[in-house]
Amino acid sequence: MKKISNYLVILTFVCWLSALSGQEPAEAKAEPPTNGEVASNESKSTESKEKSEDGKLELVQGHSFHGEVFNEGPRQAAYLMPGMPAINFAVTTSNAQAQQFINQGVAQLHGFWYYEAERSFRQAAKLDPDCAIAYWGMAMANVENLKRARSFIDQANERKSKASRREQLYIEAYEKFCRETEGDGKKKIPNKTRAQKYTEGLEEIVLDFPDDIEAKAFLCGQLWANERSDLPVTGHVAINALIQQIFDVNPMHPTHHYRIHLWDKKKSAQALASAAQCGPCSPGIAHMWHMPGHIYSKLHRYQDACWQQEASARVDHAHMIRDRVMPDQIHNFAHNNEWLIRNMIKVGRVHDAVSLAKNMIELPRHTKYNSEKKSGSYKYGRERLFQTLYAYQLWDQLIELSNTVYLADVVEDEASHLQWSRYVGVARVLSQGSESAQPILDELKQRIEKNNASLAELDTKDKAAQEEKSEAEKPAQEPSGEPRPTAQETESTATQSASTEAVAPAEASVAKSKDASASSCEAEPSAAEKKKNYEAEKKKRDEQRKKLEESTRKIEKVVHSIQSVQLSTQHRWFEAIELAEKGEDLEFLVCEWRLASGNYEKAIEAARKKVSDLPGELLPQALVSWIEFQHGGKEAAKESFEQVRALASHADIATPPLRRLIWLAEALGHGQDWRLPHSAAADLGPRPELDSLGPYRWHPYAMPNFEVHDLFGEVVNSSTLDRPTLVIFYLGSGCLHCVEQLKAFSPRVAEISKQGIELMAISMESPEQMATAIKNYDKPLEIPLHTDQQMQAFKAMRCFDDFEDQPLHGLFLVKPGSDGKPAQVLWQDIGFEPFMEVDFVVKESQRLLEISSMTTSK
Repeated sequence: MKKISNYLVILTFVCWLSALSGQEPAEAKAEPPTNGEVASNESKSTESKEKSEDGKLELVQGHSFHGEVFNEGPRQAAYLMPGMPAINFAVTTSNAQAQQFINQGVAQLHGFWYYEAERSFRQAAKLDPDCAIAYWGMAMANVENLKRARSFIDQANERKSKASRREQLYIEAYEKFCRETEGDGKKKIPNKTRAQKYTEGLEEIVLDFPDDIEAKAFLCGQLWANERSDLPVTGHVAINALIQQIFDVNPMHPTHHYRIHLWDKKKSAQALASAAQCGPCSPGIAHMWHMPGHIYSKLHRYQDACWQQEASARVDHAHMIRDRVMPDQIHNFAHNNEWLIRNMIKVGRVHDAVSLAKNMIELPRHTKYNSEKKSGSYKYGRERLFQTLYAYQLWDQLIELSNTVYLADVVEDEASHLQWSRYVGVARVLSQGSESAQPILDELKQRIEKNNASLAELDTKDKAAQEEKSEAEKPAQEPSGEPRPTAQETESTATQSASTEAVAPAEASVAKSKDASASSCEAEPSAAEKKKNYEAEKKKRDEQRKKLEESTRKIEKVVHSIQSVQLSTQHRWFEAIELAEKGEDLEFLVCEWRLASGNYEKAIEAARKKVSDLPGELLPQALVSWIEFQHGGKEAAKESFEQVRALASHADIATPPLRRLIWLAEALGHGQDWRLPHSAAADLGPRPELDSLGPYRWHPYAMPNFEVHDLFGEVVNSSTLDRPTLVIFYLGSGCLHCVEQLKAFSPRVAEISKQGIELMAISMESPEQMATAIKNYDKPLEIPLHTDQQMQAFKAMRCFDDFEDQPLHGLFLVKPGSDGKPAQVLWQDIGFEPFMEVDFVVKESQRLLEISSMTTSK
């Protein structure tokens, strides 16, 4: 894609030129919106402004014209999506399309699809800036970010006088929930009080407007959610009766979602009817397919739960690929997929579980919502991949992946490192022998020794501090051997001092001032201050000690797990069993060790207890059958094996814990594929073909085609990319934030290029504007520059605010196409400020390109 001469390399683009040249940089500015766009300009935030050279406040490029609250969230246009439930939430607007987006936003709120709900309400505000309820909807879409919600409610209040009484009640009710303080802002309102007031506000709407089923729906949802605010649900039957009033009007209303939540922790079977209808009533909202999984999981119907959660994953994947949304921007996406994997483990869908867990790890990470430490897709994916491989004893595969980007050791994060050490250590012992895990054990013991040394150091400091405290608390003693001065001597001294001061008052005054100053600087802390300092330091040491002791306990558990497995390979069963009790997650192996030691009674008792504790799960039942067969033959295991066959209808029976049952299956005449076909329950709702909902795995979206110009005016087409490229979209020489970004990336170009990644930058400025900047700058910019005066590339890559008609900052990792396939966008950041974490994006680019090469080569 690049056409770069040596001359181009030494050319510079100076986003920071104005400071050096004294010239006013030319720039293409988007005009503020007119009255027909999102909102009035009266609410501009000074946090989104900077001072220009003449001291006036100017809007920072990329920031919203309407204030800080509009900087975040979706800034691309909404569209009327298929698969939304039929909602009629009438509001005050003369724009029919705005009403449609209000209806869609309310439907998305009922499905907890907050990201898209905010987009829908923003679109409504774009069409009708005076529609107060559009801003209420934006607030409702930020239930987990009350600071933003309050700002949106303020916008709604500015327009409330133009709304109907019913709409005003909605705004007033939610405002009571959003306000966390009162008075001067220092007195915090308890969550319980806010939730109660919001509930009462919704009840007022229901009483005044009894035909408004949406008010009833939001009330039902809040009555359940109040539990999070210390208001327990006490009237499940009464709330269920209110829900039924909604279904009497609209049987396919998304309130099925709230009924599932209502009964989920109380009596799950009460929500089976809603579990059947929740997905079909809102087929375009992934979370609505997910929710029935709660009920089926609680009732141990894991096959049905898997279907629901897989449907949710597919709908989410389709949306994210189609609309170019980063996966973990979607509320509950990662939670759904990790729960799906857990349920797949329960029914033996090992291959699918491994595939989806790896896909979660493959997803692009971002510092805001999905990283090594945050509970997003990456962290969940690692946990579930380890769990699947460990549960089904796929030791070789676990060891192989432990040396790849999927399960590599994260040494700097102790929790992740201990997770890796435990799983890999056990796998090595059982696959490669005891000695193969010794390096892991040695490293863990070094960590324990280091912790012990730190604890000893803390003990020494404690002892020294206590001695110092005791010494300070001793009463002051008079100096011995020196007689006290007599009264006459004291009087004589005072007279002499007064005489001196009378002779030289100025000098004495200066001396006294110096003495007072020195005394002040060198003054000993008071007893109270010493005590306070001592207690603060002791508290700090106690906290350090607690962390070190907890760290040691966790490390020791991992050591015990690995060592117990080592003992088992030496057939030292009793020692292995005793040590395993100090380890973690070894119950299934311990059952096998008990049987091997000749203690059938203990082995079968423990295995049957696992069946009781985990009803409906395949592995415990398979373990019981195997133990019974090993001890008593086929007749002893015949009955329990029939239950295994039913549970294993979709299981991968070639995995070790199931493969060993082949001898029992053949002895009973069931053949090598001994599974019973799954029989669908009669209480399920309509279920479309899963493939029709979307792909099972997420994949990057195709790079849009666009054209830009280099500094020589020649056309450069995005389709001509021949190497992975980081593409920077910046807003021109007038944007100081762009300056910082280019200055951060430019010195790293050579280093990044050695890793096989190119850089290019695209702005709205003309070649002439860039040339003017270049002439006045004395440092080369290593990033090739391109112009997009018409902002076609900006719009193609969605680095554009459709609501305010202004460009946004963007950074993309693009992998060129091959074998007739288009280029793909592997990572992106689009926003009101440029992405500045160069180290992160370089590291993440390497990881994603490595994953892409591994998956493409398959």
